[in-house]
Amino acid sequence: MPFGSACAAVPKDGSGSFTGMAQDPVATAASNNPLLSTLVSAVKAAGLVDTLNSAKDITVFAPTNDAFNKIPKDTLTALLANKDELTKVLTYHVVPGRTAPSALAGSHPTLQGANLTVAGTEPDFTVNGSAKVLCGNVQTANATVYIVDTVLMPPTS
Repeated sequence: MPFGSACAAVPKDGSGSFTGMAQDPVATAASNNPLLSTLVSAVKAAGLVDTLNSAKDITVFAPTNDAFNKIPKDTLTALLANKDELTKVLTYHVVPGRTAPSALAGSHPTLQGANLTVAGTEPDFTVNGSAKVLCGNVQTANATVYIVDTVLMPPTS
């Protein structure tokens, strides 16, 4: 079952509901959730819709619109215009395999290449020390989704 305070904002029925999202691959499911419209725009801008929808068994840390709004407007505009950097940021939110809440705490390799670290226990998880999981264990046809309140930035090398 999904957990977290923001789960109450998910529609009760229709394609954006938990039942509806479980029928669709992750990028399509996100497009039906009004909390994730900025993320969906970013995924489209990076050309990652097909990649995410065709991936088998992934875990996605999905930043809310409010998470993107925390980024200074000029910085966000530049990021959305730079496909390579945007792809790095977005793939840093994706972990191979479906990660259940019981296995969430710990370090996880991302598709971007760097690891992210999750601490806590259900329902109080944080990612990389500051991003809070607002609604977790959301199932889509090919992913387990954890909605977070902060855009995760990969470490710079």
